[in-house]
Amino acid sequence: MFSGISLADQHEGEEEEANVASPMEMFACSYNDGKGPADLDAATKDFNKWADKQNITDYSAWTLVPYYFSPEQEFDVLWFGAAGKAAALGRVQDSWLATGTKEAEGFADVMTCNSHAAYSVLMTKQPPKREGDSGNLLVTFSDCNMSDGVTFDDLYMPIVEWGKYKAEHGSKAGHWVFFPAFGGGQETFDFKWVTAYENLEDLGGDWDQNNEKGWQKVNELFRGKVSCDSSRAYMATARRQAENDD
Repeated sequence: MFSGISLADQHEGEEEEANVASPMEMFACSYNDGKGPADLDAATKDFNKWADKQNITDYSAWTLVPYYFSPEQEFDVLWFGAAGKAAALGRVQDSWLATGTKEAEGFADVMTCNSHAAYSVLMTKQPPKREGDSGNLLVTFSDCNMSDGVTFDDLYMPIVEWGKYKAEHGSKAGHWVFFPAFGGGQETFDFKWVTAYENLEDLGGDWDQNNEKGWQKVNELFRGKVSCDSSRAYMATARRQAENDD
């Protein structure tokens, strides 16, 4: 239902602008015996050589490793790949299936992936631009469920307002909502609330503000509408960046 989601975002003094979701694919993987991060680095290098040869300029990728986690995270590394449009992502995937056999075998030698899912991703708070941005991030995920009778239309503007509130209180984080699109079917959540930070200190600053006063705003905006579990946090390493990567 959410794979083509588009919502109107009302800006003060402006006409409504459509906030259109973009696609992201995710692999959840575990290292094979005797393999580790250095082997993944080598496989990724070969992937980038393949992508350059195929003139792929509209695909970004990151690998994520757990930082704050529980035994329920039964994987070593996540691979996230994104494009601005689903057709562009599909073209990359078609090319990979047609010409990336050798490079795919390189990844398969390093790790086994027991999940390949796709999400529709809606940005609700854009992070500030950073000079010399390496693309490396700390990313947190919470699984959220809407209360009975509540739709995402009811939540969208409160989520946007929350992002504005956090920015007014010094937050440098970006906020996204991930809707399951493909590869699942037995999700126990309606959406994932995703937040990205430049470093652990920035996460700590948001955490402090939430403990001191932010919780009051959370209650004001979301009480009785949605419930989210505690966040998992991952260290994200940029592996490829599209030419126009927003």
